[in-house]
This record gives sequence, structure tokens and C-alpha cells, in this order.
Amino acid sequence: MRLISWNINGLRAIWKKDFINILQNLKGDIVCLQETKLQEDQLEPFMIQPQGYPYVNYHFAARKGYSGVATYSRIKPRNVEVGLGDSWNDNEGRVILSRYDDFILFNIYFPNGQMNEERLQYKLDFYEQSLKYFDQCKEKGESLIICGDYNTAHHPIDLARPKENEQTSGFLPIERAWMDKMEAHGYLDTFRIFHPDEPDWYSWWSYRTNARPGNIGWRIDYFYISPDLQPYLNDAFILDDIMGSDHCPVGIDIEVAGSKSSSR
Repeated sequence: MRLISWNINGLRAIWKKDFINILQNLKGDIVCLQETKLQEDQLEPFMIQPQGYPYVNYHFAARKGYSGVATYSRIKPRNVEVGLGDSWNDNEGRVILSRYDDFILFNIYFPNGQMNEERLQYKLDFYEQSLKYFDQCKEKGESLIICGDYNTAHHPIDLARPKENEQTSGFLPIERAWMDKMEAHGYLDTFRIFHPDEPDWYSWWSYRTNARPGNIGWRIDYFYISPDLQPYLNDAFILDDIMGSDHCPVGIDIEVAGSKSSSR
């Protein structure tokens, strides 16, 4: 089974960049999108049921042109929850939880803390509430896959210019400490399982500074899993040659009992 996560920076914008063909070439059994930036009444028919993905769910932000996530799946989930209560601030359209036979999949667009101190605190609170929810699921014996745009580079190896960004939200010690805490709770950064010491792998590049040609990027998009899934994990990857957004897709290949995988 192949799972893909991608912050597309606007679904309507990327659809004009041959998104449907890119989507097919990704060959994801489940594709999680962040920053869809549209409302329900703006969905076109081809967005409601993209070719090859019969099970589609969106979570829309109340604010127009902001946030939003979508999950496209070839596999029927047992149930789907869109937004998870007040602590997740449903009105910002940040969370879709999909339950499958063998795991829970979280598709999350974590907040950006760069605007001001208030938004940074909101991000940190969101982090804490999310970890609490993950742990509650794990304690019930659930297997978790947690993907999305985390909006934080965890270690110096995860961004091109760590020294210059030590005081920048997205690489602040307090943000990175939460990721330390997440790993201390047992969750695994899938990419680093396969590429523990490899530098220069990034998933986001600033449009403002034209950073992508020089690979001046940040790795802020992740797949984390609960430790019980590690034996079934075959690969984790970053598809940095895929264009269309200021982020690129990231993904994992995983074998779980009862899953139906599309051809790669």
C-alpha cells in the first residue's frame, strides 16, 4: 500500500497545472492533501470524485481561501471523522481522521506560527492536543499513521540553513521540543528510518526567495507511525522532482494485513 501526503498550496491552482495526471502518476492508494484553500461550494465534479479515487473527504475552513485538507482513497474506510472537537479548532479545516481495518490515518495541516506570538501559541496548543489524542488512540491498541505538513523542521539536518533560522518559527527550540516529545512517546519519523543521516532532503522551498533551484529548503512534511507498524514499513520517500506547489509530495510504502494495494 502506498500513502502520499502533499501540501498542494491551493487545489484550484494546482488542478490547472495538470494535477490529475500527477495524481495518477503518484500511484497512491491513499493521498492526503493539505492547504486545499477552497469551500464546499467551490468544488468541481472532478474534485468530488477524482479518477480512480471513489472515497473522497474534505475538511473546509470557515475562512475563504484558507487552510483545508482532503483525503482521496482507493480503499473504503470504515469511518471518517472531519475535525475532532473544539481543541482542534474545526473552523480552520485542519484534520481528517480515516479509520481502516488495520490503522487510523490522520491527515493534518498543522498550524504555522510565523504570524505572531498568538499564532505560535495556537500552534503549540494544537501540537499538545494532537499528541494527547494520538496517545489516547494508541492506548486503545490502535495503529496510527500521522501525516501532513507539520510546519516544523525537527533537526538541523532538516533544513538548509539552520543557523540563520534558529529564531524563526518552524525551527524554534520550543517547536522542535514538541517533536522530540512525540518521538519520546514512541512515534517514528518514517523517512529517517531509511535515511537516518542523509542531508539535503527537503519538502518545502520558499516561493519568495526562489529557493527551490538551489535546494534551499526545509523538511516539514512527515509520515509518523506508531511503533507497532514499523515491521510492515517497506519504504519512506520524498518526491522532490514533483512540481506544482511550494511543497513536494512525501510518502510511505507499507504492508498491512488485509490491505489492497494498487500497482506501483
